[in-house]
Amino acid sequence: MEDDGTVFTSSSSSSSSSLSSSSSQWKYDVFLSFSGEDTRKGFTDHLYACLIEKGLITFRDDPKLEQGKSIAPELLKAIGESWCSIIVFSKKYAFSSWSLDELVEILDQQKERGHKIFPIFYNVEPRELRKQTGSVEEAFAEHEKRYNQDKTRRWRDALLEASCITGWELKDRYESEFIRDVIRVISKMLCQTYSSVCNDLVGINSRLVKLRDKICFKKDDVRVVGICGMGGIGKTTLARVVYNQMSGYFEGKCFLASVREVAMKSGLVSLQKQLLSVLLPGQDFQFFSVEEGIEIIRRRLRHKRVLIVIDDADNMQHFKCLAEKRDWFGLGSRIIITSRDEHLLLHSYGVDDVYKPTTLDDSEALRLLSLKAFKSDTPKDDFISLSESVVKYAGGLPLALEVLGSFLCGRGAAQWRSAIDRLKSEPNSTILNCLQISFDGLTDTEKNIFLDIVHFFKGQDRDFVTKILDGCGYYPDIGLDVLIERSLITVEYNEIGMHDLLEEMGRNIVRQKSPNEPGKRCRLSEESDVYQVLTQNSGTEAIEGMVINSTIGEQNETFTLRADAFLKMKKLRLLMVHGLLKSCDLTYLSNELRLFEWPGCPLKSLPRDFQPDNLVALLLPDSCIKQLWNRDRLLNKLKFLDLQGSRKLIRTPDFTRAEILESSNLEGCTNLVHVHPSITFLPKLKLLNLRNCTSLKSLATKIRMESLETFVLSSCSNLRRFPEITGEMKCLLELYLDGTSIKELPSSFEHLSNLKVLNLSGCSKLENLPDFTMIENLESLNLQGCTSLLDVHPSISVLPKLKLLNLRNCTSLRSLSTNIGMESLETLILSGCKDLRRFPEITGKMERLLELHLDGTSIEELPSSIGNLSSLQVLNLSGCSVFEILPPSFPQWICRKGCRVLLSSQNHMLSKKSLNSMALRLPRLSGLSTLRELNISGRNLCEGAIPSDICCLSSLRTLTLSDNNFASLPTNLCQLSKLYLLELADCKKLETLPQLPSSIIAVGLDGCASLEIVPNPTKAYTTSDKIHYYGVNCFNLAANDNALRMLKGHLKIVVNARQTFDIIIPGSEIFEWFSHQSEECSVMIPNLQNDIQWMGFSLCCALVPTSNNVAWRGEVIECTIKIHFEGFACEIPTAGYSFNSKSGQISEDHLWLRYLPRDILDNFLKHQSGQYEISQSGDWIRSCIGIEILFETLGIGTKVNKCGARLVYPSDLEDLDPTMEQPSKKRKKYD
Repeated sequence: MEDDGTVFTSSSSSSSSSLSSSSSQWKYDVFLSFSGEDTRKGFTDHLYACLIEKGLITFRDDPKLEQGKSIAPELLKAIGESWCSIIVFSKKYAFSSWSLDELVEILDQQKERGHKIFPIFYNVEPRELRKQTGSVEEAFAEHEKRYNQDKTRRWRDALLEASCITGWELKDRYESEFIRDVIRVISKMLCQTYSSVCNDLVGINSRLVKLRDKICFKKDDVRVVGICGMGGIGKTTLARVVYNQMSGYFEGKCFLASVREVAMKSGLVSLQKQLLSVLLPGQDFQFFSVEEGIEIIRRRLRHKRVLIVIDDADNMQHFKCLAEKRDWFGLGSRIIITSRDEHLLLHSYGVDDVYKPTTLDDSEALRLLSLKAFKSDTPKDDFISLSESVVKYAGGLPLALEVLGSFLCGRGAAQWRSAIDRLKSEPNSTILNCLQISFDGLTDTEKNIFLDIVHFFKGQDRDFVTKILDGCGYYPDIGLDVLIERSLITVEYNEIGMHDLLEEMGRNIVRQKSPNEPGKRCRLSEESDVYQVLTQNSGTEAIEGMVINSTIGEQNETFTLRADAFLKMKKLRLLMVHGLLKSCDLTYLSNELRLFEWPGCPLKSLPRDFQPDNLVALLLPDSCIKQLWNRDRLLNKLKFLDLQGSRKLIRTPDFTRAEILESSNLEGCTNLVHVHPSITFLPKLKLLNLRNCTSLKSLATKIRMESLETFVLSSCSNLRRFPEITGEMKCLLELYLDGTSIKELPSSFEHLSNLKVLNLSGCSKLENLPDFTMIENLESLNLQGCTSLLDVHPSISVLPKLKLLNLRNCTSLRSLSTNIGMESLETLILSGCKDLRRFPEITGKMERLLELHLDGTSIEELPSSIGNLSSLQVLNLSGCSVFEILPPSFPQWICRKGCRVLLSSQNHMLSKKSLNSMALRLPRLSGLSTLRELNISGRNLCEGAIPSDICCLSSLRTLTLSDNNFASLPTNLCQLSKLYLLELADCKKLETLPQLPSSIIAVGLDGCASLEIVPNPTKAYTTSDKIHYYGVNCFNLAANDNALRMLKGHLKIVVNARQTFDIIIPGSEIFEWFSHQSEECSVMIPNLQNDIQWMGFSLCCALVPTSNNVAWRGEVIECTIKIHFEGFACEIPTAGYSFNSKSGQISEDHLWLRYLPRDILDNFLKHQSGQYEISQSGDWIRSCIGIEILFETLGIGTKVNKCGARLVYPSDLEDLDPTMEQPSKKRKKYD
């Protein structure tokens, strides 16, 4: 077997290779017993689905079986073939004679063979079953009429016995959470009954579930599944465990360990004989060729249901001689192959699926290390930080954790520190030898690719790396795939990565070629090695790549890169300099260079004799380069040129001989006056970025870049002319001309037929636009700030794929086309087009338009076809002060900030004066189901003005009704299931609130002086964070429904949902219920050790106006939690309260009450445990000596003069009563 870094170990038990004899007889993990009448389609179905999802083989009876009067034999057999039974006792369970027969059999199986029983009491209490009262009594009254006394007595005894077995009661818990808890316990117990090796494995269960899902043991086909991953990740262990767990379901089983080694030492025939002797025991097989073995395997096993594991295969012949064809084996057979080579599994072996195990997460890794090093699940207190360092080094690789844990076991802290330091320069040989097996199987070219990635390209874009390696002659298209398939590298989001230990292995391979003379190594990236070579001038022709880090110069101030630093490195292919370094003008660079990268390069030009014939990428952003070279150079391999931010660059070189250049980034070259015209005819160029080249006045007169995809000329403020386009440029997708001085676009613009994005924003001199008819793929057109634009070509108004049209602040624009029909348009912005007086007719359905911004225009009338905008979510008409007519087909009202017109139900005009003097009534709202925001503040809405069909605004999220005159709101407001913000500030006549939706997050009540009642919630909040009630200057509310009563009404809901809750309301004294009080702005809750039952804590502070209290809206009250431990403390800032409404000024004393769940502290300390050396979540309480709460006001209007706090326990939810609501002193009354 390969040294696979098994994920296990424990000091308490030994491993076993097979299941116990009893467990091998199971066909099912779980038998479900339940009453089909009341739980089959509900709770039991959810339980069954979750059991299956978690990989537990579960028997649930067919409803058709229950048509008989007596229990079907299939059920009795299934109970006997199950490891355990889950009995769902419900109200109707005792009414089912079928269920009672099952129960009797289950209890018999428990007595005979130790069958496990797990009762669930679903809406029924165990005592009802024990006392057999209520529904149980009714059920037996019916049974005793139909069945003899012996039968009913057995049933009664069975119910009594089962009710005494410890199980789960649902009560008021969420069913999904309850089911997860049940399955978690059962899964744990089930795993304990498997082979003892499974008990010792860390992180195995979740991986087993995924692997078993791929193996599909239930299906009757022959299935081949691979397990693939890097060495040491636990492939063999997983295969062994699933083999032990499932082998009892097969007629024959065989685990062929270490196939690669056995085949090398003894040949393929020995493997075939081993397979046959295990699957067909007692027989002597005499054959001497692979072909004979294949024939015997095919003939003798084709009707046998077998489980075979082929471990550590790395050659097609391994599979071919053992299990090449599925018809060699009987239906239901499973073949599991472990290998490091994914290509071998998928294409040579043709497996049905591949499972790739992941590394252990930090908690799993820490547990595994602790098991090996400390023989316990957690590290010793003095070794926590050291253990975390080892875990970080191992990167979740099980092999590394096991080897290092065993090595460090029994050693002191000083030895641990020494060992960790040594690993940085001298990796563990056992780990590296295991990992290097994959490397040794590569070709020389593949090895070079791997070592280049290790030293230079980890974390870089795959496409870029591919082109560099291709320039080195390494065939990376196939080479990178091989490395991926052998789990030596990963590619996620096109970024190349690899495990840290594989990187260390690669560095060690190079290091061992010349341990003491780094100048003779092929690649250099370690800072100390690079420094030695450069300062001693000991480089040689062996060096092919070098990385020079900026820290060399930072730590060695006298270090200067010599002019001849690279003179001896004749074969240098890759040179990467990271950071600013002192340097003389280099006199030599290798002509073998493929990559030269030096951000901030201080050179003014490249060495005169440097021939960039092989150069693939020249990356010198923010450099001091004035010009690259004086005369023409052969650039036939150059693909990437980056001189971004090189402000001294005056001109570019001739690009005529750079025929395969793909990317040229010259952004921010502010002194660049001349770009060689040859660049505009490069056939392979995909990106040309000249953004912010402010000195550039012109390009070539003509361009024809056939491959160009992105062309950026943004902020080239002196560029006045865009060149003519000769020929097709079908690849161009994005063109950025924003901030240029272009006056017009050429008529040849129509050649850009596939253009998707055109940005002309800020082109203040642009006067007209060309015909866009041929540019039918355009998706975004930005003309914002084109202040000289007089009209828009009518072809734009019918572009079929246009999604965004932005004409904001086109102040000279007077009209659009007469009709628009952009069927894909999502956003149309005409804001600030002050001379625009007419909105065009809408032809057809513009069903995708979500936002229409007409604010700041002079539009006088909207066409009747505006009603076709069925998906419109935002209509902005603010500042449209001359609006005269709205179409009757549109909903009969429009709300807009600053709009002076509001349409009445009779569709007549209302002036601003009439708005203030008339009691308005809104029309029906049922046609606005997509509306998300509604603001009707300050519109003199009186009682009854808001229609009852407001509940039809099913998408509404924010509702602002501030500064109106109604006394109540519609009672069906609670049906707005997405509403999270309700703003009612300064509704001075508002007396009551209706029940609010459970989605609510914030309710603004500042200045609602008549408000007397805020109802308690009846449903749990669906929001996941916090809930706020703002009641500044709500004096009647304070008198009739004080803050603590509101807290009581919300506390159960908030605590159960683990949410923060805030109230601010008039009041001056801290309630006695707050057990810890202070006359200052902070309060301490001491002595928390071992007090772990509390759920959260409630806080209260009294806010008193100061002498200089003025109407200032920026004041903030903040609350900080400070947790004290022995010798140190950590602070947790929490969100404060801001006074923002015009009634936010506090004129009398106020109270701020807050509830904070303990989860906030648990989660904070969990993520900060490394910084503060605190134990894991929840355990911190044992070492906490107190919690201090500090209040602070930021502003000039108020101060905190007293505060209180109280830990909240589950019992408090029942104990809260009116006697607790008395303040500690006489409270101030409010009239």
